[in-house]
Order: sequence, then structure tokens, then C-alpha cells
Amino acid sequence: MTIQEYWRDSSACSGRTRTCPSCFHLLRLLKTTPISKRRCVILDINLNDGSGIELRQGLKADGVSVPVIYMTGNDDPAVRKAALDSGCIAFLTKPFSVQELMEPLKRAGRHPNRALHCW
Repeated sequence: MTIQEYWRDSSACSGRTRTCPSCFHLLRLLKTTPISKRRCVILDINLNDGSGIELRQGLKADGVSVPVIYMTGNDDPAVRKAALDSGCIAFLTKPFSVQELMEPLKRAGRHPNRALHCW
């Protein structure tokens, strides 16, 4: 099962996740989502309109507090270091299993059924 299939098919996730196609959409969503509803962002490093790492740094600079789990097909040590330095709670290299994603969500003390994510 792919991550997308897990989110789509899980009845527990119904209506509780949001997929954002770009940095712009994620920023707009986070700005309109009450802090109490922000759980976690699953963020690709390479997005259509920017770098997930730069987006995370911008969120942090703007005082937006939300745990970030990065996913990427690029396992370059410099990219991994930049991601970890940005304050993420996990760095997952594609392909990864649903279980590999669930572990950092559990460690963050967040329920996976309420994650915000950006593919």
C-alpha cells in the first residue's frame, strides 16, 4: 500500500487530512488553520514551487509552530543535514513504508489521522 492509498482509504482519516500541491497552498492552509488543529506537516523536499527546507525555515521565522516530517528521493548528506538543521522530526527517503511514516508521527505524540501533508 502506498502512503497516498493509506490516507485515501483509511476511514479514520476521512476529512481530517489536507493535501497541498505547492508551498503557496500549504502556507495559505497553515495561516487559516487554527493552532489547535495543526498536527503535523509531511513535506517533500522538492516541491513544484520551492524547497520544502526553505518553506520550513520560513515558517519557523514567521513563528508558525508545526512538526515537520520530510520525505525525499534525494539522500544526499548535505540535504539530510539541512533538513535536520531546520528542525524536522524525521527525514524519510523514498520509497518508504507506511510504518516508517507512522513511527515519527507516534514519536511526535500526534495521531496520524489528523496530519496535514504536502506531496
